[in-house]
Amino acid sequence: MKVYGGVPSLAALCSPGIPWDRIRIPVGTGRETRVQEDVMEKSVIIIGAGVAGLSAGCYLRMNGYRTHIFEMDTRPGGVCTAWKRNGYTIDGCMEWLVGSGPASAMHRVWQELGIPQRHSFIDHDTFIRVEGRDGRTLSLYVEPDRLEQHLLELAPEDAAPIRDLTNVMRKLKRFDMPVRKPAELEGPLGGLRTAWGFLPYMGVLRRWGKVTVGGFTSRLKSPFLREALLAAVSDAAEFPVLGLLMPMTWVRAKAAGYPLGGSFEFARTIEQRYLGLGGEVSYRSRVARILVENDRAVGVRLAHGTEHRAETVISAADGRTTIFDMLDGTYADEKVKGYYQDSRLYEPLVFVSFGMARTFPDVPPSVSGLCLPLDEPRTIAGRERKHLLMHPYHFDPSMAPEGRTVFRVMLGSPWEYWEELQREPERYRAEKERVAEQVLAVLERRFPGLTGQVEMRDVATPVTLARYTGNWRGSFMGWRVTQETFNLRMKKTLPGLGQFYMVGQWVEPGGGLPPAALSGRHVTQLICKRDGKEFMTRVP
Repeated sequence: MKVYGGVPSLAALCSPGIPWDRIRIPVGTGRETRVQEDVMEKSVIIIGAGVAGLSAGCYLRMNGYRTHIFEMDTRPGGVCTAWKRNGYTIDGCMEWLVGSGPASAMHRVWQELGIPQRHSFIDHDTFIRVEGRDGRTLSLYVEPDRLEQHLLELAPEDAAPIRDLTNVMRKLKRFDMPVRKPAELEGPLGGLRTAWGFLPYMGVLRRWGKVTVGGFTSRLKSPFLREALLAAVSDAAEFPVLGLLMPMTWVRAKAAGYPLGGSFEFARTIEQRYLGLGGEVSYRSRVARILVENDRAVGVRLAHGTEHRAETVISAADGRTTIFDMLDGTYADEKVKGYYQDSRLYEPLVFVSFGMARTFPDVPPSVSGLCLPLDEPRTIAGRERKHLLMHPYHFDPSMAPEGRTVFRVMLGSPWEYWEELQREPERYRAEKERVAEQVLAVLERRFPGLTGQVEMRDVATPVTLARYTGNWRGSFMGWRVTQETFNLRMKKTLPGLGQFYMVGQWVEPGGGLPPAALSGRHVTQLICKRDGKEFMTRVP
């Protein structure tokens, strides 16, 4: 799930060796139906080559629009990225992908974008493991019968709430989120069809829809189980229980696997799909202004001064930068301003990674890794910690040389902390080194002798994320999932501005790759409807 790069240039260390600054690919041939240039009457500029921007580009090309993506970085992906250090690959985004298998409706979308055709997926049987100070381990198995037996062995005194939890998983067995039209095109019948599809789950959704992890754990008598379940969601007591159980259900259905090769290769596949469809992309091309005439977006001005015109502009860039910098806040009403003033963001992350000259056969693989307890609470990276979540990528042989393993530790960390430190480069570098030493000390206690086997270390901060993607306050997925935002649907347009749309995490509360890809698809549907065209898709 997350993001970012380290101290040396991320672009320099990750570039696959091709001239990223300017790529122009002709109209695709082969198994693709050729899109004839003489029938393309409309042009679209897209700001940002992350998954949302690339998805929008792919679907617009499928529907006969000329497209040009402008990207500030040197390569595709945005927050969907990975980077290399001394032969090791650090994945900065994905732990699971909803739609990796045909049990999910989202699978069709990924097929349209070329993913299953090029990627193999690993399906784990455990979502996360949490170790306790007393030597016990909570394993969140994705199979409910196995999980129930395991939890009852850990805390027989909590039999009633445990069975409540696992019964929810059983009832959600075939639950899937439909690939819907954008809300603007659904109409009453579309809403009824969606409601009908959810009918078998209405009881469990109504009963559990407002239950938080903190609320559920308050029912538990076992101190270990209470602490371990909260640790599984990074001690976010307000996190919805269904926000944890639904991914576990999809993993069980083999519809939320991990793509071998990691996040950057995943993003590059969508880029290649876009280029194969005849799209155009310019890297090292930061957009400074969205050009507006008569309250209609007509193009963009790049940071180096050149202007580019199109009938429509789509921003897949940072939402705050788009609205308040590229457009000067001119088209932000009180509701839009309220999002950026009042809504809670996902706390940014620090990634601490180590390349180890050893393997870890005694650590079973899982979706989100192994959560380790600290011997006592301590402050690391500006936040008091009780646990550290480490993720050994020993299940993906592409991540490390043979006989070696890369570890990644993610730490939620305040943006203000790193924003201040970056003003003094020496303090900033010293703090990154101190954080690495603190994390390594925790790992050493769990795996004695590990310190002497470290061949690579890397620390990436929220400042790194902001530098490469422009994400506001370093937030990797935008608006945080809470009870208030769980069902929030935001418009992809701005009031009073024509021929303009937004896609990506800043209009998709909760973030994630499926909503990003769907937002590109949805905007294309809106544009086709606007232009009186039938929306078309195809699988390569």
